[in-house]
Amino acid sequence: MAKKIIRIAKLELIGTQAKPGPELASVGIDMGGFTREFNEATKERAGDVVPVVITAYEDRSFSFILKTTPTAVMIKKAVNLKTAAHNPPFEIVAEISLDQIKEIAEYKMVDLNANTIDKAMAMVMGTARNMGVHVEGTEVPVLEKKKKSKSKAMSLESQLPEVMLDTATEDEAATDAPSEESKDGNEE
Repeated sequence: MAKKIIRIAKLELIGTQAKPGPELASVGIDMGGFTREFNEATKERAGDVVPVVITAYEDRSFSFILKTTPTAVMIKKAVNLKTAAHNPPFEIVAEISLDQIKEIAEYKMVDLNANTIDKAMAMVMGTARNMGVHVEGTEVPVLEKKKKSKSKAMSLESQLPEVMLDTATEDEAATDAPSEESKDGNEE
């Protein structure tokens, strides 16, 4: 008979540095046993962020699956960056090479929902762009900040797409046009 699962928890721990604490206590497992097994399993990834999916069973036993380090953490490590940009489209804080992108994509391939390395690289490049990290060999977008309008309330017409405005004017024209009855002169 299979054990009854009481909880599945997703945590991010530092490789070889797991210790009993509140985040593990809330999972309801043998914390000492988990930390020993986790630290042993992550010897090769010491100091890296290691996402883990813990399945807790009714008898306080557990199983866990290690995932790959998050893409953002790997990009920061590759370009020696402490924090990402505060306003990514307008602020470039570092530059990363396509070789580094490919290396990260190859590592992450097992956890990504991409079928080819090119698609995995595109995902990693998207993460880099959203962090304000420019990818070498790609075009740097020239974006201008929009000026804030003085009044907070915008007119309704400025919020509607042009197509909707055209439709509205056609509807207004149709209601302003004389009806069939008035053309016949049978108006009361």
